[in-house]
Amino acid sequence: MRVLVTGTAGFIGFHLARLLLEEGVIVHGLDGMTDYYDVALKRRRHEILSAMEGFTATETMLEDRAALDAAVDAFAPDIIVHLAAQAGVRYSLENPRAYVDANLTGTFNVMEAARRHGVRHLMMASTSSVYGASTEVPYAETQKADTQLTLYAATKKATESMGHAYAHLWNIPTTMFRFFTVYGPWGRPDMAYFKFTRAMLEGCPIDVYNHGEMWRDFTYVDDLVRGIRLLMDVPPERPPSPAAIAPGDSLSPVAPHRIVNIGNSTSVKLTDMIDALEFALGVTAERNFMDMQPGDVPATWADASLLRSLTGYAPRTDLADGLARFVAWYRAYYDV
Repeated sequence: MRVLVTGTAGFIGFHLARLLLEEGVIVHGLDGMTDYYDVALKRRRHEILSAMEGFTATETMLEDRAALDAAVDAFAPDIIVHLAAQAGVRYSLENPRAYVDANLTGTFNVMEAARRHGVRHLMMASTSSVYGASTEVPYAETQKADTQLTLYAATKKATESMGHAYAHLWNIPTTMFRFFTVYGPWGRPDMAYFKFTRAMLEGCPIDVYNHGEMWRDFTYVDDLVRGIRLLMDVPPERPPSPAAIAPGDSLSPVAPHRIVNIGNSTSVKLTDMIDALEFALGVTAERNFMDMQPGDVPATWADASLLRSLTGYAPRTDLADGLARFVAWYRAYYDV
């Protein structure tokens, strides 16, 4: 099996590529090595993958259609997993154009490549942020998601719609997965648990938004990529009629297109996460309680029953265990 993964120098793409390579899958990675966060961390991830048999990579921005097409044509993938994106809820307030370029134009170019090659499964990352202002929890894929609160979330919702159109028009089996607060070793430095760890080890206070009254469905990265791997083998098929769609399935009635939540199915209070991080670090945090930031939502919580029904799998890593593994990696990587 030949799998092209965009964003292999990124947090999730790195872990997915490594899992696939360990299984003997041939993987080609695409990454633009943008400087949104530490490029050295991204390059170290790629160094690890490059030492594994079966991995090759192209360094290019997805907005560069000619370079993207050349890489895809040369590799001829069976499956494309599109993870590359401009991430970050708060950064979308500062640099919105980066989200339009990467998440809309870049995704369009990936979909065009998938169409030309007739891949047997196109898989693309979305986010729990698309649920926006919805208060109907746990979030299920079949509920309406029309109240996005940031441009980041809006671009991700747009890619879901773009994917549906291409699935309908060109019969491309397409799975969109909505991620819920992914964490773990080799993570993104802009994420709260990563920033908290750095600040606590440096003896600096941490900013706790909405005075700690926030809940998140924390999903350990190994659980997440295992879910993606299992979904690879379950490409959606266009149903013969709407009546053929099982209850709770987000399968489109007019296209081989499905949306799947990948989350831990538990919602943890932010202050409880900080407590667990304090225990793992052996450090007490100085908490600077602040108001909610624009675009943030008070709670996320995944209904992951569709993932379980499709694959028989459900993420299960306990937050305390996952944070302990992250802290061990952080101390080793930064030698602290």
